[in-house]
Amino acid sequence: MTVADVKKSADQKMHKTLETLKVDLGKVRTGRAHTGILDHVQVDYYGNPTPLGQVANLSLLDARTISVTPWEKKMVPAIEKAIRESGLGLNPSSMGELIRVPMPALTEERRRDLTKVVRGEAENARVAVRNVRRDANTGLKELLKSKAISEDDDRRGQDEGGAHRPARDHRRRPRAGLEEHAPCDVAGHVRADLRTAEHAQRGGRARK
Repeated sequence: MTVADVKKSADQKMHKTLETLKVDLGKVRTGRAHTGILDHVQVDYYGNPTPLGQVANLSLLDARTISVTPWEKKMVPAIEKAIRESGLGLNPSSMGELIRVPMPALTEERRRDLTKVVRGEAENARVAVRNVRRDANTGLKELLKSKAISEDDDRRGQDEGGAHRPARDHRRRPRAGLEEHAPCDVAGHVRADLRTAEHAQRGGRARK
C-alpha cells in the first residue's frame, strides 16, 4: 500500500459518508416541496420494486406541492400506495393521470423535532469523517514504521489527506480533501428550510 492508496481510500469513505448524509437529510420533510424527498420511494412495477423516478415524471406544481405523472396510467394506484406507505407522512391524491403530493403544514413542535434530527445526522457524519481521518493517519504511521515510506512521505500524505495535526501557528487552514465541515453545511441548509417554512406559515396566518 502507498500514500496514494491511503488517501484514495480515505477520500472515497468521506464522500460516501457525505452522500449518505445528503440522502438522509433529503428525507426530512421541511414543509417546502422538493422532488428529492421522493427519490427513494420504491414502486411495485410488475412485481419488481422500482424507484419512483423510473416510472413517473416528478415536478413542482407550487412551493408546497409535488406533481407525479406516471409513464403508464395504470400505475397511478401503485404509485399513490407507495408514496402513502413510504413513511414520509405524505398523503397523495390523484386527478386523472396526475398525482398531487401536498406538503403538510410544519408546526413549531415538528420544526423543533426535525432540527434535532438534522443535528443528530450531521454529528454522526462528522464523527464518521473524523474516524476516517484517524484510520488514514494510522495507516500512514504503519507504513512509516515498516519503512515502506519515508518521514517526508508520511508528512506529505497527512497534509494532502487532511489528517495532519493543527499548524504550529494555530491559524485555521483549509485541509485538502477533508470536507470536514460539509456535514454541518448540509444540515445548515435543511435547518434554513425549516425556518423559511415556519416564517411562511406565520406570514400566511398574519395575512388572514
